[in-house]
Amino acid sequence: MFYYRGAVGALLVYDISKHSTFESVSRWLKELRDHADANIVIMLVGNKSDLRHLRAVPTEEAKQFATENGLSFIETSALDATNVELSFQRNLTEIYRIVSNKALETSNNAIKPTGGQTILVSQSPDENQKSSGGCC
Repeated sequence: MFYYRGAVGALLVYDISKHSTFESVSRWLKELRDHADANIVIMLVGNKSDLRHLRAVPTEEAKQFATENGLSFIETSALDATNVELSFQRNLTEIYRIVSNKALETSNNAIKPTGGQTILVSQSPDENQKSSGGCC
């Protein structure tokens, strides 16, 4: 699908107070895996953590699903902004790590260490005169 093209990260969000939204996560994950880049970073996000008293999806169930599917996991509340920024920061950090590693791999060691060679750095002629007591 065209709307996945170029995507490097995704948040799969479900409502912790509605189990049916969690049940849809498997379908959305399959959709991502079928159509997005293999290296896409996916985070499972349980939203509405402010509704703990109405919880229909146990945190442990969601954590287990995330672990089994290689996803990171966090619970948030858009209402009171709990962990919202953190979820984006963690996803972006993981994207950066993957992109950086990929860049290093594709550089094919283009920048190689000097292999033990010593590079001498000398002073400029003006600095040589000053340090040797020369005068103007």
